[in-house]
Amino acid sequence: MRSPAPGWMIELGIGQGQRPPYVHVGGCYLAGVRQQPVSREAAARAVTESVAACSHCRADTELGIID
Repeated sequence: MRSPAPGWMIELGIGQGQRPPYVHVGGCYLAGVRQQPVSREAAARAVTESVAACSHCRADTELGIID
């Protein structure tokens, strides 16, 4: 039995100490294999600190963050 998808994920950059490239809504098909589940607060903080939101799952819109 598969466990449920986390609510929010941060895609991890390639290499030690690299910035995360994207924040995703849990279950986003574009998230890739290098990901870390995070809380809603951590996802919102990442988006406001200039980590890009995925353009497919629209994590920023789901978080209620509008530019």
